[in-house]
Amino acid sequence: MYVACSTLCFGRYSLERALRLMAEMEFSKVEVAIRTSGPHLTPAQVAADLELATQSIRIGPGLTPAAFNVQIDAPEKEVFEQQFEGVCKLARHTAVATVTLPAAPVGTPLEVEARRLAHLVRVAYSYGVVLCVPTRIGTVTETPDQAIALCEAVEGLGLTLDPSHFICGPHQGKPFDEICPYVHHVHLRDTGRTPDKLQVKVGQGEVEYGKIITQLTRCRYDRLLTVDIIDIPELPFHMETEVRKLKYLLESLI
Repeated sequence: MYVACSTLCFGRYSLERALRLMAEMEFSKVEVAIRTSGPHLTPAQVAADLELATQSIRIGPGLTPAAFNVQIDAPEKEVFEQQFEGVCKLARHTAVATVTLPAAPVGTPLEVEARRLAHLVRVAYSYGVVLCVPTRIGTVTETPDQAIALCEAVEGLGLTLDPSHFICGPHQGKPFDEICPYVHHVHLRDTGRTPDKLQVKVGQGEVEYGKIITQLTRCRYDRLLTVDIIDIPELPFHMETEVRKLKYLLESLI
C-alpha cells in the first residue's frame, strides 16, 4: 500500500502551491480533484486542453498523480460524457489507474444507476481506467449492502472506501468488512459519530485505521490510502498539522 494526499486538503491554495506543499511533506503520490466547482482543475478545463491539464498536475519526478477524484455538474448528457471522456484521456496520459465519481442520490432505483454506470465503466475501461464510486452519505452507496449491490450489478465497477461516511451516516459505525473485495481506492480522515463531526482532529474520532488496513490486506489490497481531509472555511484545526499526523500514522501501519 501507498499513502497519497488529495489536493482537496489544500483547496485554499493554487494547484501549483498545493502540489509543492505535498512534495515538501514528502508525499510521492497525489489524488487530483477535478471538479466543476473547483477549487483547482475542472472537467471543462481538462476537456478543452489535455496538454495544459497534464502540465498542471506534474511538478517533478518526486510527486506523481495516482488517482482522480471527479465531480461533473453538467445537466446535458452530451457535455457530461465529453468531460468524463476528457478526464479518462488525462488519466491514460498520466498513467492514473483509478477515477472516482459520485454515485446517484439516495432513492435512485438501483437498475437506473446501474445502467448509467455500466456505460461509464465501459468508457473508462477503453482508456485503461477503473471507475469507482465512493461510499458516501446521501448517495446509493451510503450503506455497505447498497454499495455491494451496485458493484454486483455493474461488472467492472469498483468502490472508493470512505469509512467516515459509514461511521457518521445511517450505517452508524457497524462493521463494513464485507465490502473490502470491491475496494479499489481509499479516502481517509478521522470522524466522529454524527454528520457534524465528519472531520475531526486525528485521534479524536472513531476511525480504526489499523483494523481497516488489516481487512484490506486480507483481500490483497495493495493500492492507495489517500489522506482526504477537505479544506473548508473555518476549519477547527490546522490543516498542515493534521495531514502530517495522518500521513505518519498510516505509514506506521503499512
